[in-house]
Amino acid sequence: MELNYHPLGDGAIVVTAGESISDETTALVRAIAEAITRAEIHGVSDVIQAYVTVTVCYDAEGGMTYRTMEKRLREILSDVRPAGKGEGRTVEIPVCYGGEFGPDLAFVADHNGLTEEEVIRIHSGTTYDVKMIGFAPGFPFLGGMDERIAAPRRPSPRLEIPARTVGIAGAQTGVYPIGTPGGWQLIGRTPVELFLPDQEIPSLLRPGDQVRFRPITTEEYKKMEVDRHAHH
Repeated sequence: MELNYHPLGDGAIVVTAGESISDETTALVRAIAEAITRAEIHGVSDVIQAYVTVTVCYDAEGGMTYRTMEKRLREILSDVRPAGKGEGRTVEIPVCYGGEFGPDLAFVADHNGLTEEEVIRIHSGTTYDVKMIGFAPGFPFLGGMDERIAAPRRPSPRLEIPARTVGIAGAQTGVYPIGTPGGWQLIGRTPVELFLPDQEIPSLLRPGDQVRFRPITTEEYKKMEVDRHAHH
């Protein structure tokens, strides 16, 4: 696969790994980002993975030119291969579905002619791939949701969706890592933090991971929340 390099503004270079989203491209993007991160290139401030690209931000003030950076990246990536399937982790995320945590569960069920229990069973019975970590810090875009529980966004977004809420928008599902406005249909919440600001990689999930949701009761949720606060 031929990698393409082009500048983005004054201080970034975009490496394109493929034309379209596929498992192989996702794996290649992950391998590229890991190789660049491992190389610890002087002056690089950020490495951002998306579906088919990796953007490398560098400090142009510090005398690093686009030419030098592209040459260095070409050396590092000369023999990069798609990361193997086995390298991503499988992360289980407990979710308390419905009730105050998932006010739109009934809508998603009605919209699809299912019961709430069926929506929960389908949503938690699927293994998802983390495609990219997006707009909010640590927001995972997950691929592989069952079309049977797809649902349109809300006509008017909520002003504040609580952190750790699990939602559905179209055929996508994701977890809001921090409180943000948003138009997703909310079906549950997890007691587990996805945004970990004090860690080097501030996200529980990384591209290439697999995710499974495990239904838990309100009691389990409360207990896990107490345990989480106890650790801080």
